[in-house]
Amino acid sequence: MRIGILTGGGDVPGLNPCIKALVYRAIDEGHEVIGFRRGWWGPFNYNPDDPSTEKLCITLLDKVNTRTIDRSGGTFLHTSRTNPSKIPPSQVPEFLKAEDFNPKSKKPLDFTDHILKVLKHLNIDVLIPIGGDDTLGYGARLFDEDFPIVAIPKTMDNDVFGTDYCLGFSTAVTRSVQFIHQLRTPAGSHERIAVIELFGRYSGQTALISGFLAGVDRTIIPEVPFDITKLVILS
Repeated sequence: MRIGILTGGGDVPGLNPCIKALVYRAIDEGHEVIGFRRGWWGPFNYNPDDPSTEKLCITLLDKVNTRTIDRSGGTFLHTSRTNPSKIPPSQVPEFLKAEDFNPKSKKPLDFTDHILKVLKHLNIDVLIPIGGDDTLGYGARLFDEDFPIVAIPKTMDNDVFGTDYCLGFSTAVTRSVQFIHQLRTPAGSHERIAVIELFGRYSGQTALISGFLAGVDRTIIPEVPFDITKLVILS
């Protein structure tokens, strides 16, 4: 079996250990592993008719070139926020421009057919995207096209449906608690109230758990409406 791996979206400390674990297990089971560079950018920019694009877009993964990657954070495959179903005309490579291509159009283009062609050309049997909502959202699109997908959730927001714990969430909470504690000194010295905004978009789990662990006075999350009057009353 030939397995493809890619990492998309923001980087988190657990990505390299995840890639290494996947590669080691796959090789021990007798499989071959291909890494796509820069998330979905890799298969999108790969041209089956141009061998020169191979070095830019893919790399063969083995126990030698992944042996030490878990000693550093982030992803050595690199990442991007490319979504092949929503490509702006300005980002379309020359070899994918059709005869009726309009560079001035603002309408995103869908290159799912090209992605499936690339996966078939490279003999990829199953693809493992590691990412958050957008990265795995496109993985779900390929799954709907009957291509085998094994998704690994990675998001500091911890907002991927169907899982309790995502790569990056623990670090996000730990760092947030540290920063909140560090801000107590200047806030107290200047007799001020510190208002801290954490990421999460529509998911308040990072803010809720960080606030609880840091012992803050108030935590607001997107899922729960709040009354500003009650919020500012300290008693």
